[in-house]
Amino acid sequence: MRDLGNGFELDDDPARIDVASVHRFLTEQAYWAIGRPYELQERLIREATRVVGVYRDGSQIGFARAVSDHNSFVYLADVYVDPAFRGHGLGIELVREMVENGPLSNRRWLLHTSDAHDLYRKFGFAEPDFKLMERPVQPPPGGNAGSGS
Repeated sequence: MRDLGNGFELDDDPARIDVASVHRFLTEQAYWAIGRPYELQERLIREATRVVGVYRDGSQIGFARAVSDHNSFVYLADVYVDPAFRGHGLGIELVREMVENGPLSNRRWLLHTSDAHDLYRKFGFAEPDFKLMERPVQPPPGGNAGSGS
């Protein structure tokens, strides 16, 4: 746990994550997770390599998760700070805690994002200088793949 002052704190204790709060925000306000099933969100948190929550007076107001092979790369996902609490530098501290202060700080970090580019550039993220390929979500035969980002 890291105290940020003014009642704000960061914590990477997975047991403290309020899954319902994270799911509600992501499915209602995050363009990349609209419609994500609760069970999937619960699993994404449970199986993440690391999660960090932002809290104000004990209530969750922000979140980030990372997925890694523990050796060569880390994928940063689901980063948010509730709009009511933006403008206090919480997004900067959340990304700093995840990328610079955690056990995966010396790995190659990746993310997909359509916004907050200036925030991520502060931590060394940049557009790749090589060809990046990706395989979009493929629904299983007769099923729905959902959203895994």
